[in-house]
Amino acid sequence: MARDNWTEEQITVVLYEYCRNPFGQFSATKPFVKELGLLLGRTPSAIVRKVGNLAGFYPQMKARGVGGLGHTGKLDEIVWNKYFGHWDKLAIDAEVLIAKYKQKELEESLTETIDLNKLPKGKERKQEVTRRINQEFFRRTVLSSYNNYCCITGINNKSLLEAGHIVGWIKDEANRTNPQNGLCLNVLFHKAYDENLIGISPDYEIFVSDEFYGAKLENVDVSTKEYINSINHRKLIMPKRFLPDRDLLAIHFDKYCK
Repeated sequence: MARDNWTEEQITVVLYEYCRNPFGQFSATKPFVKELGLLLGRTPSAIVRKVGNLAGFYPQMKARGVGGLGHTGKLDEIVWNKYFGHWDKLAIDAEVLIAKYKQKELEESLTETIDLNKLPKGKERKQEVTRRINQEFFRRTVLSSYNNYCCITGINNKSLLEAGHIVGWIKDEANRTNPQNGLCLNVLFHKAYDENLIGISPDYEIFVSDEFYGAKLENVDVSTKEYINSINHRKLIMPKRFLPDRDLLAIHFDKYCK
């Protein structure tokens, strides 16, 4: 394993993986950490330390006493500042670097994690590859930030969880990949949120619309109504990283109120 100084490329890849994996899972014994160490020529322990240093730049983590800002290098700060708020650029740059370390072409590297079947050719193909990289980054980062728990119900069955946009993919291009524009929701509540049948205020309070149950309220099971009503005015289960942006929540909540 290398013992020389970290490079900007290596730190970029670690930042990318820090975003895409639950923070508590970064242990030197984890297979994905060992694989990342082999890819970058670093020990698993060095990967864990670097993740801790990078995490310390995020205010939410810093408030929890996570990270070792006193031990971070200038290059750590440069990489953090380069990509924080520019997540689409991080996703593309990191995947290109990962392919480079694997000594593979980008698409060959991506097929290990992203389905690239039936893509168009030429310029459209490149745009579609970029879109899928960004979508996968957003999905994994949002779910990982909530440690794979639905932020309304606490359900943690990954097959039932989705990364929902607060302000939609089509409506806000600048925040398409922004994890602070995301909520980890189970399938039912993701749809309900998109349809404004539930609302989430900028103060993270949940509101349930009277229209949630549909027209035939008398057919809804009593225990179901009791459970849904218990959610009304409850607070969100908050993520470990990337708090939902209050301004974006306000935009969506205004539509719910109307």
